[in-house]
Amino acid sequence: MDAIALDSTFWLTIAAILALLVLSAFFSGSETALTAASRGKLKSLADKGSSGAQTAMSVTEDSERMIGALLLGNNVVNILAASLATALLIRVFGDNGVVVATLGMTALVLIFGEVLPKTLAITFPESVALRVAPVVRVLIPVFSPIVRVVRALVRLILRGFGVRADPDSKFLALRDEIAGAIALGHFEGAVEKEDRDRLLGALDLNTRTVDEIMRRRHNIEMIDADLPPGELISRVLASAHTRLPLYRGDEENILGVLHAKDLLREVDRLMNGEGGTVEGLDIVKVAMKPYFIPETTALDEQMREFLKRRTHFALVVDEYGSLQGLITLEDILEEIVGDITDEFDVVHKDSALKRAENGDYLVEGAMTIRDLNRAMEWNLPDDEANTIAGLVIHEAQTIPTEGQVFSFHGFRFEVTLRRENRIAKLRMRPL
Repeated sequence: MDAIALDSTFWLTIAAILALLVLSAFFSGSETALTAASRGKLKSLADKGSSGAQTAMSVTEDSERMIGALLLGNNVVNILAASLATALLIRVFGDNGVVVATLGMTALVLIFGEVLPKTLAITFPESVALRVAPVVRVLIPVFSPIVRVVRALVRLILRGFGVRADPDSKFLALRDEIAGAIALGHFEGAVEKEDRDRLLGALDLNTRTVDEIMRRRHNIEMIDADLPPGELISRVLASAHTRLPLYRGDEENILGVLHAKDLLREVDRLMNGEGGTVEGLDIVKVAMKPYFIPETTALDEQMREFLKRRTHFALVVDEYGSLQGLITLEDILEEIVGDITDEFDVVHKDSALKRAENGDYLVEGAMTIRDLNRAMEWNLPDDEANTIAGLVIHEAQTIPTEGQVFSFHGFRFEVTLRRENRIAKLRMRPL
């Protein structure tokens, strides 16, 4: 009877160990599949009616709680399997059973409990996630009390080292993951450079402000409201722009924004009137009310405001209310799709970036660092300055003179043209 009992116990223990190995494989594979599965693909499947995908998304919503439950289950079954194997093999091999159990269970857990299920899960993450999510959703509440205690203990320990969890880190990581996937796709040849620039440009709108891309004040074409009507009309018709800021006396005294089409309508009304002349033109009456925005406005916010207000033109002011520049909806769209030109745009013969015969690059000082990086695949920092000239001034801590040479960020910069206090042209060369 003792031998039968021993035989029955032996085979029951073997069966229990095998069952625990299956559970170990389940926990390991579930953890890998649910963490590796793309939430974008799961969302797409859920929108198509997949209940498994919807469950997987809800399970992974609190990733810390999910991983805690799976790790707890995995460790419990692995330790229990190792304990049963040790007890069984000690009865068979005596004191040597500890060594045999250690070697045997290490190999079994490593192969069947870790490597095999994780390899399968990482190869088909979404498919595995859809199948294991319903079971995991049931297990999480079961293990929740223990996991909650463990989470509190872990956070207490991390707080002792000055580490605190950031609730917004998940959303920031998602944006970085998308940007990284786009950059990786371009590096591997799956995404064209133009497509990469458009996608990254759209993602960057919420981190960039209007002062980075606005037309600076010294480049703004304005109209003096006190000009004679005939000269004023001639200047508006000669301009390449359809909207022009209107001022009186001082350029800071903006009265409105003059639209060429509104002016022509008023001129047509006056010419067809009783007098048949434009001498009675009231240009301030024709102009639209100016729309002022702070220079720190984010580009995505400003684009929404343009669409909401049904306007494409805004004047940018600093914290003191002084005019700094202007921005249009087209300027923001160009940050996504690149330069937009039409038959009325002035095409400059001298590009902002040219290649010299000796291999150097001739760069306009007003060219933005972002545009240069996108054009040349460089990584010049744009945290402290928006333009190449601004970067040189920031690094030099002075306004350089013509002929001065600087080396920083892996490039050689030579100032070739300075106009008043502005660096107009630079010669650059990678070191």
